[in-house]
Amino acid sequence: MKIAVVKETLQDEARVALIPALVAKLVAEGHEVAVESGAGDAAQFADEAYAEAGATITADGLRQADLTVSVQPLVTDQIWALQSGSATISFLPPAQSLERVSNLRDCGITAFSLELVPRISRAQSMDALSSQSLVAGYRCGIVAAGLLRRFLPLNMTAAGTVPPAEVVVLGAGVAGLQAIATTRRLGAVVKAYDVRAAAAEEIRSMGAQAITLELESLEGSGGYAREMTEDRADRQRELLAPFIAAADALITTAAVPGRTAPLLVTAAMVEQMKPGSVVVDLAAETGGNVEGSVPGKVVAIGGAKVWGAANVPSQMPQPASRLLAQNIVNLIALMTDGTALSPDFDDEIVAGCCVTHGGEVRHQPTQELLGSSAAKETSP
Repeated sequence: MKIAVVKETLQDEARVALIPALVAKLVAEGHEVAVESGAGDAAQFADEAYAEAGATITADGLRQADLTVSVQPLVTDQIWALQSGSATISFLPPAQSLERVSNLRDCGITAFSLELVPRISRAQSMDALSSQSLVAGYRCGIVAAGLLRRFLPLNMTAAGTVPPAEVVVLGAGVAGLQAIATTRRLGAVVKAYDVRAAAAEEIRSMGAQAITLELESLEGSGGYAREMTEDRADRQRELLAPFIAAADALITTAAVPGRTAPLLVTAAMVEQMKPGSVVVDLAAETGGNVEGSVPGKVVAIGGAKVWGAANVPSQMPQPASRLLAQNIVNLIALMTDGTALSPDFDDEIVAGCCVTHGGEVRHQPTQELLGSSAAKETSP
């Protein structure tokens, strides 16, 4: 099978879909790998390293590829350069990529979305959302420590005692737990809350205090929380307000792929925080957990600095690429028969993450969105 690794075109995307060590593994298995020149530069993987791993360095390997892998979804020109019947693997949020999905369908491309890999035990090694959330959670903890102009740990000296900083983390998924672990390792006193009752034990296992509110649990499917009513959201914000006001740093990580992030913290709540406090909103790109956060910027709300996340895994491109590349290689292995790509659509992992195949949109929610979009365009 001929596999192409493209250079990312999105500004500030520093990750790469395959790293040299895994290219060598694919070559050893009998695959041909073509890497677009400079694809790994931003992640500190030079062309020479790919060449030593057995890859061909090329200016454009798309037209000959059976499978094209990338971090971000391919742009229109790249899609139309692919040969019909070939396949792609990348992040591809279908609801936000309807034009791309239409192009992939019309070009006869089989497209697999890393966002849609089912959250089941057998798919854990292919779960790119989790691997990249691990990187993002760590980065959020480091950002909070860097912006906060005080010690995180307790310090006892002859000149006096400096108490530890207090950090509150909202959301205890992969990113939230990693943010807890990171700030705990740096010596902060950490408290955390998640709407799922089962998360309390995980929070405590990381050495943090689980915040308990007198509210119903919102356990959902796939490890995510159920959407809450506005009345419950208002009550939750009211009960969380004193914990947030007392915190030196607040990190919010609540997000559900394909949906707007829940508003957990209002601007008024941030204004009650102490002068010099820090807020890190990992969900800023999808609407924000914190009212007033701006993706890619630090803004002031009251006396607090609010850092809005923007493609956080790309801010640590080397480890993020290592983890992502392994996810992709594991997915390739699942869909490969010998050295040929042979996806089994009876497999729930393959079927679950397939967006287009054989000139059709296979992902039902996306198919419905495209149908409603087409109906609007043709209506008088």
